[in-house]
Amino acid sequence: MDLKSLDLLNLGWNSVFDGSFRALADPTLVPARVVAEFRGTYRVRAARGEYTAQIAGKIRHLAKAREDFPAVGDWVAIASTKEGHARIECILPRQTTLSRKVAGRALSEQIVAANVDTVFVVSSLNRELNLRRIERYLTLVWDSGATPVVLLNKADLCPDTGAQAREVENIAPGVPVLLMSAIQGMGVESVQNHISRGETAAFVGSSGVGKSTIINALLGAAPLRVQPVREDDDRGRHTTTSRQMIFLPGGGIVIDTPGMRELQLWDSEEGLSRAFEDIATLAENCKFRNCAHGGEPGCAVEAAILECRLVPERQENYRKLQAEVRFQERKADPEMAREEKERWKKIHKAMRHKLRN
Repeated sequence: MDLKSLDLLNLGWNSVFDGSFRALADPTLVPARVVAEFRGTYRVRAARGEYTAQIAGKIRHLAKAREDFPAVGDWVAIASTKEGHARIECILPRQTTLSRKVAGRALSEQIVAANVDTVFVVSSLNRELNLRRIERYLTLVWDSGATPVVLLNKADLCPDTGAQAREVENIAPGVPVLLMSAIQGMGVESVQNHISRGETAAFVGSSGVGKSTIINALLGAAPLRVQPVREDDDRGRHTTTSRQMIFLPGGGIVIDTPGMRELQLWDSEEGLSRAFEDIATLAENCKFRNCAHGGEPGCAVEAAILECRLVPERQENYRKLQAEVRFQERKADPEMAREEKERWKKIHKAMRHKLRN
């Protein structure tokens, strides 16, 4: 294996990306990875060094949506234009895509990071801990194709970390739950064990949970600026304002992302089934196949709630996220929206008829 191949492997290169790149059959291009994104420009790293890059006009011309542009973590094919500068000619197919709906009413996808192997869902063990928010993040991560890990930071501020961890384990079946105090250096090794050489991890979570402090602890230095949370409500300030790729001393790669105060799901049916697998398993034992778990006889989900095997808040959040995903699907599909509108018209008509009688 030559030095060039070794450098690419350290960047996360694998046989799938290699096959996609070879299919281009263009000797003037070289593979590179997007390590940072700025307004109108990108920073990419290839085997021979880093370049400031702009996208080719054909990419801009053919793009139909925001996801058609490069994102941090993408593998791209570049052509060198001058010393230290390059042009992105092609985006290689993504293996995983961590996405959310853009903030606000616009129906558009925002790619948080691409080609990520592991996503750490970071929450802090103080007043910020919110089980329902963690469920939402896990839905997003499972849908991306990456492997989730829940990271509970600021363990030094919690008098009973074991009880808090068990609560999170109950709503995250099969997902590792790690305890950490980044500011004290506790739990750093357990996080490092989930980031092997050449693998990419992303950290997601609300502002103030300590994502940048965690990355500084992994680096053994403090290149990322951090700010204290507000004392009155434990809410964080936006320290990280752009996505960037950071290379760890042990060979792993991490992506720091800005805090998300508004996290709306995007195309997350698969993610919902994985994040709420326990409810899906219970539903298989319901008397009726189309059981909505809302008072139907023989409902296994409601029986589990009555027997304290399932907390009602988890079931309620599952319904809420399901409704959110379906609402977005209807907005994206006019025919589905029309059918849904007709369905509700029939329901309301039947209700009015019943009242008149």
